[in-house]
This record gives sequence, structure tokens and C-alpha cells, in this order.
Amino acid sequence: MIVLPPLVWALLALFCPLLAAIFIGLFARYSGRFSSWLSLAAVLTSLGAAITLLRAQLARPERFLEETVRWLPQGGETLAELGIRLDGTSITMLVVVTAVATLVQVFSLEYMQEESSHAFGRYFGYHSLFVFSMNLLVLAPNLLQLFLGWELVGLTSYLLIGFYWRKPSAARAAVKAFWMTKLADMGLVLGLVVLFTHSGGFSWTATLTPEVATWVSGLLFLAVMGKSAQFPLHVWLPDAMEGPTPVSALLHAATMVAAGVYLIVRTFPLFEQAPDTLTVMTYLGAFTALFAAVIAVVQTDIKKVLAYSTCSQLGYMIAALGAGSVMAGYFHLTTHACFKALLFLGAGAVIHAVHSNELSKMGGLSRSMKLTTVTFVIGALALAGVPGLAGFFSKDLILETLYEKRLWVPLGLLLAAAGLTAFYMGRVVLLAFFGEPRSRAAEHAHDGDAAMSAPLIALAVATVGVGYAASRFAALIGASYAFHVGPVGVLGTALGLGGLALAYMVYGSGAVRLESFALLAPVGRLARSGGVDRAWQYGFRRIALGIAAAVGFIDRYVIDGFMNFLGWGTIVLARRLRRLQTGNVSDYVLAVVVGTIALVAWGLYG
Repeated sequence: MIVLPPLVWALLALFCPLLAAIFIGLFARYSGRFSSWLSLAAVLTSLGAAITLLRAQLARPERFLEETVRWLPQGGETLAELGIRLDGTSITMLVVVTAVATLVQVFSLEYMQEESSHAFGRYFGYHSLFVFSMNLLVLAPNLLQLFLGWELVGLTSYLLIGFYWRKPSAARAAVKAFWMTKLADMGLVLGLVVLFTHSGGFSWTATLTPEVATWVSGLLFLAVMGKSAQFPLHVWLPDAMEGPTPVSALLHAATMVAAGVYLIVRTFPLFEQAPDTLTVMTYLGAFTALFAAVIAVVQTDIKKVLAYSTCSQLGYMIAALGAGSVMAGYFHLTTHACFKALLFLGAGAVIHAVHSNELSKMGGLSRSMKLTTVTFVIGALALAGVPGLAGFFSKDLILETLYEKRLWVPLGLLLAAAGLTAFYMGRVVLLAFFGEPRSRAAEHAHDGDAAMSAPLIALAVATVGVGYAASRFAALIGASYAFHVGPVGVLGTALGLGGLALAYMVYGSGAVRLESFALLAPVGRLARSGGVDRAWQYGFRRIALGIAAAVGFIDRYVIDGFMNFLGWGTIVLARRLRRLQTGNVSDYVLAVVVGTIALVAWGLYG
């Protein structure tokens, strides 16, 4: 292996995807195949650099490196700095991002092959730019640079979600995701302003008063709610399924939506100074986990089931961080990246084979798509929290954390979500892969070629094994970990297995319709009506647009009217004063004499 300083490896990981994106955009966007291989080579280089950094960090977990350059100098002082911070936290996330991005790009080589050469090149150009944006965020040494990466991630996710921009629903979904996250991002902007005002910098280790810390952390959490799809700012995430399925795996597994959780992990010293914010995080995260799990139960689109599942699992992470456990929240982010990327790519393989997202068009796929079935089932069982798989270890740690803190209400919500998660994943597996085929395409489906199969195998292996690396993961981020079997873990596992058993009882025969399960009827109506979406639409159309109309009226007729009146008055007065200019010298002499007499009289008698 080439021996290079850590900083050089970090720069390679950061800038190789950017250089690929620039080259594709300038010279190769019409050469799809060349663009794909260039993008893949760049992200592979980034992954290799990240793994090299991880190996070095495992040897010395306590080591960190920070290199910065001055930016925005003013009056001999530096307002901000740009650079790279390498420690266990950033390197771990760097590996997760680049690994998932690499596997998604490999999968895309076959999945997207029917696109035109131009579209193929554009797709991989967007991918490279996205990976650079995430790496810029992950390696940031302060909040300001993290904000730069944060906004670039929002831009590139807009481009990827709206990849099929000629399709109206995809265009709307991209705009919806962009504006919902931008609304929340105002919290990050204001948080940076408050932090800089009271600390003079953008460090995430600044010492603040309790009041200021509450304001800063609360504003930052508002941004997290948008990016990580927490209630009620979650409404963009299911619509984002309009993008290509590999994009869903990239955005919703380990990268864009996880950026919010990573922000909290990185800035946790600020959040620790604001216990009220942590309390809100715990309860809101737990509620989101249950709410999204309930909605996922009745979805008929396989990708939307996984989308709501992502909302739910992000709620688990937020609740864990709110309870004060960085290890539990961050470790679940890592395990979730493995099995959720596996599930999305598995769903992509199914959609590629049956040409439909609807579960009603699937069934019986286990007979002809054996590899996809096995890997998807592994991912589903991990998400359900079955012992021995990655999701079990991280979910158990979250539940134990809340149990130790005696946070009974959030704990109850997360336990209920655990049972529902197992139920809806069991439902998806049974409806998609077992029973009789429910369409001609399902009868003739088959596994994808090596480009689609290899990422599924790699992610399945990671899903099985990553949970056993919890101790080394804890050492990397400076936390402690010791696995033990506790009562709440046993209860969570029992609920998960019970959810799977219930799914088999309801859907195992393949003849039970969703509507026949009476307990889910109210949930189905709620999901179909889009209650939260309708609330946002009402708020936008009736309130926001109403306020905008009122402000527009004031601006147009009051402010502009007043200024127009001043202009009109000036013109009228000028026309009247112009009559005094006769052009006769005698008139001017008379005016001077009269003015002089008036001044003398005012001076003597005034």
C-alpha cells in the first residue's frame, strides 16, 4: 500500500469526486459510459482513502488531526476557517458514505443502462457532486464549513430526486424536497448567527450560557428536522421516491437524511448544554418513529414502505441522541446504512424485474429471484431487530439507553414502533416474494446481472457482521460499550418476533387483502388522505399566501403609493415654481431687492 500522510488521503477522499463531477460536466456529459466509469473510479479512490484512514485510526482511536486555512479575514482577524478534521467520528462516517455510494454506483451501471447516453452521464455527474458534498460536510472542522456541505447536499439531492424532470410528479417531488429542507435550513442559518454573535466563532465545542445554548441547539435541531425528516417536516421524504431507486438508496440509507443525525453527533457538546432541547428531541424522535411506522403499515408502494421506515429509524436515532447516548444514535446510523441500502437496492432489483413499484403486481418472486429474496429477507430481518443481525444490536442499545434514563413514554413509543416495524417488513416480504405471482412480469422475473447482484451480497454480509463491531466502533468515537441481555431488549425482540408472526398470520396465505384487516382501516384512510400534507398545503395556500398577499398589498399600494405621491407632489410643485423663472433681468433684480429688505427687516425686528 502507498504510504501517504493522513491529510493527503483525506484530500483524495474529498476532491476526487469533485474533479470527476467537474470533468463530466465540462467534457463528458454526453458520453454516458465514460462518465460512469470516471465517477466510479473517483468514488472508489475516495473509498480506498477512507478505509486507509480507518485502519490507521483503529490503531490509535484517540488520535485526531485538524488542518485549516484562514477564510474571511477582517481587520487582522479571521472570521472563519476551512479545512479538514480527522477523528474517529468523521472517518467512520466517511467510510459509510463512500462505501454506500460505491455500491450504489455499481448497482446503477445495470439499473440505469436503458437511459440515453446523455442522461446516463448526467446521472453519474450528479452522483459525484453529491459524494463530494457529503464528504465536505463530514470532514468539516467547524459549523460554517458543515453548513457549506449541508447546502450542497440539498442542491444535489434536488437534482437527483428530479432526475426524471420531464415527469411532473418527479419535478414536484424535487421542488417539495428542496423547499421543505430550505425552510428548515433557516434554523441552521440563524443558529450560526446566534453562535457567532455570542462566541465569536463557529466551533461546536463553544461554551455558552444555558439560554444561548438552548437557542443555538433548538435552531440547529430545526434544520435536522428537515434534513432527517422528523415530524412534521417529514412530508418530502416519501415523495422523493420519484427519483431512480438507486438514488433512494443513496439519499435515504446513509447520506442525505443521515446528515442531520451526524450534525447532532458532531455538535453534541453544544446540545449537552441545552437539556430542554434534548428532551424535545427524545419525545419528538420517539413520536416520529411510531407515527412513520404506522403509516408504513398500509403503503402499497414498496419504495414508500421503505421511505416511511427511514423516517421511523431516524426517529430512533434522534431519540437516542436526545437521551444523551451518542454511541446508540450514531451506531444505529451505521447499521441502518447497511440494511436500508440493502433493502432499497433489493427493491430496485424487484422493480427492475417486474417494472412496477406496487406490491399488488409482485408475488412469488422467491422462485425466480433467489439471490434478491435471500438478501432482501436478511435486510428485512435486520430492520425488524431479529437477534444476531445489525439492527438488533443498535436498536437494543437505544432501548436500553431509554430504559436506564427512565424515559418511559418515549420507550413505550419505540417499543410499539419495533413491533410495527417487524409487521410491515414481514408484510412486504410475504406480498412481494411469496405466494402466487400477481402479474405476468412477476412470473418471468429474474435476478439481475453481476453489477446488481454484487452490491446486494456485499451489503448483506455487512448487515450480518457490522453489529459485532460495536466495541471497536465505540472506541473510535470515544464511547463505551458492553453488550448485555436486559429486560427491555428481550421485550423489544419479543415484539419484533411477534410482529413477524402477526404478518405471517395476516398475509401468509397471500389471499388476505389489506382492507380486510379492520384494525388498519383508519390508518389506511389517514395515509391515503395525506393528513399532514394537507395541513402543510392549507398552511401554505391559506396562511402563507394570505400573508404574502397582504404584504404585497401594503408594498404596492401603501409604500409604493406613498413614494409615488411624493414623486407626483414634487412634479406638481416644480411645475408651479417654474413659473417664477421668467427670464427678465428686471424681475430678478426686484426679487433680490425685496429679499434683501425682508432680511434686513427680519434682522432688526425679528
